[in-house]
Amino acid sequence: MASSQLFASQFIAQLRNLGVKSFYLAPGARSQALAIAANQLASAGQIDLTVRLDERSMGFMALGRALKQDYPVAVITTSGTAVANLHPAVLEAHHAGVPLILLTADRPAKLRGKGANQTTIQPGIFADAVRSCIDVDSDADPRLTAMRAVELAVGGELRPGPVQVNIQFAEPLADSAPSALEFLEEPGIVERRNQLTELDVLVSDHAVVVAGAGAGPAANEFATKAGLPLLAEPSSGARFGSALTNYIEDLKQLASEVDQVFVFGKPTLSRPVLNLLKTCDYWVQKPKNYEAFDVFSKALGFADQLNPIGTGSSQWLARWGSGPERNLRAELVTEVWNQTAQDEILLIGASELIRIAEKSVSPKDLSVFASRGLAGIDGSVSTALGLAQDGLRVRAVIGDLTLLHDASGLNRTGLGDLDLQLVVGNDNGGAIFSHLEMAQLIEKPDFETLFTTPQQVDLKALAQAYGWEYVKTTPSELLSHLGKRGFVLIDCQL
Repeated sequence: MASSQLFASQFIAQLRNLGVKSFYLAPGARSQALAIAANQLASAGQIDLTVRLDERSMGFMALGRALKQDYPVAVITTSGTAVANLHPAVLEAHHAGVPLILLTADRPAKLRGKGANQTTIQPGIFADAVRSCIDVDSDADPRLTAMRAVELAVGGELRPGPVQVNIQFAEPLADSAPSALEFLEEPGIVERRNQLTELDVLVSDHAVVVAGAGAGPAANEFATKAGLPLLAEPSSGARFGSALTNYIEDLKQLASEVDQVFVFGKPTLSRPVLNLLKTCDYWVQKPKNYEAFDVFSKALGFADQLNPIGTGSSQWLARWGSGPERNLRAELVTEVWNQTAQDEILLIGASELIRIAEKSVSPKDLSVFASRGLAGIDGSVSTALGLAQDGLRVRAVIGDLTLLHDASGLNRTGLGDLDLQLVVGNDNGGAIFSHLEMAQLIEKPDFETLFTTPQQVDLKALAQAYGWEYVKTTPSELLSHLGKRGFVLIDCQL
């Protein structure tokens, strides 16, 4: 059997040869050969290696990096529960089409089911959330295995997404030779193989364009060409130009008149838009990364590119254009949105604040991210850190529960100098649940206990424990703090 170190060195080097340049590692014994090989390349400036203590946080940090780079990022873990801790990030990556390569170290297959230490059934642990699970030992061809993993991650056969390479390492687990540097070649990248489909669609007088997460500029281009109202979520990549500011308010008056919808991306942010799709005919332009949207199983057609035939009514378009919603939360998100420049990044957490942004921020061409694959609050701090690692300034607008859910992600150890502001809309609990049915069905004390979940965490002490600058402010005074650089936690009281 080939040595663990030979396989690891060739495999890690081949990933770099295929254009994978960002690696994440959580320490462990079974994965030590991979760690040594990655460090050899990192020390020579061939890759970027980030070491994190917590696999769950690490998974989301890698997710953020892959979101920014739009190319596979590698994640290295040891065996056992270390692998399972990646699952939340893997699920988000699966549904959002984010390319990750999960290098999960394992015991030899003969030890499975026999009580061996830190041994479980790792192949299949992520079920259908990975494009494939490649289960190999050190006798497999490491270069072909790496090529297969990258091809699957970039979406060579399906959408981009996570791939698991489960490597059975037998003892001895590591050696000082050979070095991964010995197997480097001229780097290149693996392109996604696309066969684009097009569909001509006839535009009615009362049609609209809906742009959800991952829609991109194509939704804006379609709406402009067709002369239609554009309902673009904040993280759609289409909320600029003629996009509407508060279409949620417009829908209160005009939804019943809409007879046709053109869907781009994954529009799952608000009930009024979903209710519109429930009652209207719609066509779908398939997004690059997300699943093609058809929640109500009634799409009239799908294509990689929709081409409008004709234009909508100018009188119809003129009836849209309600002003922004105004309240404390709207003041917070609008201030951050307005102060974020085109060469900066904005992350909006899955909380009440992104729904407020949908109704209040003006169209602006920004680089905006949000975890809309499964719309969870998981790992938001870590995702923001991963985005910031590419060197740009990042602002993350998140709720207080979102912050606490990923408190361990505040660990700055080994991250160097990043420029990241965590703007926390602090309402001491989960205000988002107040809009749902249960708020009217149960007594207030029970509602607060079960859903609002008020917290008593000292955010200043938490920030300072991890070495972050802490600022306590209000929406009206927020602007004076948005120029701060470095690791900054802004506790904005609501």
